[in-house]
Amino acid sequence: MEYADLHIHTTASDGILSPEQVIWWAAKKQLKAISITDHDTINGVAEALLINKQNNDIEIVPGIELNSYFNGEEVHVLGYYIDITDEAFLNKLKEIQDSRYNRALKIIKKLNMLNISISVDQVLSISKGDSVGRPHIARALVKNGYAKDVKDAFNRYLAKDCPAYVERYKLTTKQAIETINNIKGIPVLAHPGLLNNKAIINELLDLGFRGIEVYHSKHDESAVNRFLKIALEKDLLITGGSDCHGKLIDGKPELGNATIDHGKFIELKKAAISKN
Repeated sequence: MEYADLHIHTTASDGILSPEQVIWWAAKKQLKAISITDHDTINGVAEALLINKQNNDIEIVPGIELNSYFNGEEVHVLGYYIDITDEAFLNKLKEIQDSRYNRALKIIKKLNMLNISISVDQVLSISKGDSVGRPHIARALVKNGYAKDVKDAFNRYLAKDCPAYVERYKLTTKQAIETINNIKGIPVLAHPGLLNNKAIINELLDLGFRGIEVYHSKHDESAVNRFLKIALEKDLLITGGSDCHGKLIDGKPELGNATIDHGKFIELKKAAISKN
């Protein structure tokens, strides 16, 4: 059986594996297709596509994960088979990247006012890519001894209602879906099992999603069955992925720990082809 992991992050956003390392691990785990879905950037995709010219055994689906909001709830929107050369789309990403950078500056300023020694340069050296965010600041806090781990850093300083929290750029979920549709991509609701308010799932799906991420590393069997039922009822594409950020489990990254089979992958691919 052939499998695809369609939710992977790289150093272009908040992952710790480079695009080259992701491809290496995907080959080692015998995946037939992957999608690099960094937060609000396509730089990891572009690099992976260039590298993968030397290894055509793995199909790389151009993807992205856009952070959005719906009725006060943070909602992640995956986009598959996107056009990474679209000028209007790239301009929108530049706007989002600028907002990420400005947010990071404000967070760091708040931390400095708490007598926490952390600098912009240090955070940028950790982020490496364009999508600087709270996970990079959290890693700096851990490195400088202000938190035990990333989770502790969020709980102490960075989560909502914490002393260094700053509101983020507000892209609505409808806008995120439209952005992906405008570049001929397939919009998919990411990890619905992680939503704080699961009562809004049906309302969200009616906004224009073409698919739902049924399989995810944090979805248990009950969640998978629930979302499979919803997908069938609403005639949605079924996707899945590990949401790999590079964390090691028994010496290996979680890449490939949640996948879809070849049949479901082909259905997604056909849907993308029909849009072009």
